[in-house]
Amino acid sequence: MLVECGQTRVLCTVSVTDSVPQWMSSRGGGWLTAEYAMLPGATPTRKFRDGRGNRVDARSLEIQRLIGRSLRSAVNLKALPDVTLWVDCDVLSADGGTRTAAVNGACVALYDALLYMEERKTIREWPMPELVSAISVGILDGKALVDLDYKEDSNACVDLNLVCNGRGDFVEVQGSAEGNPFSPDQLQEMLTAGRDACATVLGLQRAALGL
Repeated sequence: MLVECGQTRVLCTVSVTDSVPQWMSSRGGGWLTAEYAMLPGATPTRKFRDGRGNRVDARSLEIQRLIGRSLRSAVNLKALPDVTLWVDCDVLSADGGTRTAAVNGACVALYDALLYMEERKTIREWPMPELVSAISVGILDGKALVDLDYKEDSNACVDLNLVCNGRGDFVEVQGSAEGNPFSPDQLQEMLTAGRDACATVLGLQRAALGL
């Protein structure tokens, strides 16, 4: 699954292995985990590959955990056999919003992978009753703006990322002031704008899947 948001492009794939982490071996069901990486050519100046020279990219770790949490919220892991779903998100081009684009593309790729498993009769019941969608939000020139590109994000005074489920409930809210604190009214404005934008993304995801 290749997801494009402006100049941001993320390749999302899902692989299945016939085992679960050792700590899950006696619990029954499956597991889902995610990995995220920015490829060297994704940014104007070459980025070092994650893991090269024992480098640990804390940002990549934080984002892949966000992706994993977001997708696990939409999947009934108990309905899966003893398998691990590996979600890989590789950023080909970065112009802001890579984490939210990764969540959106990974959700579609995961649903498609589960359809394949259903066709092969390897799952007992449908494990993904709803989709999740994500969007970046910021305050720029005093107004809430969604799906910020790199220039907008660099100048925004608030950095906020939202993940919503298919009912419009919040799965995750990440936000911080980039300068002066923001008010409760501004937060509400961002949450409303972000929730509406997630609904739009959800429609695009459903269209991509033919739902």
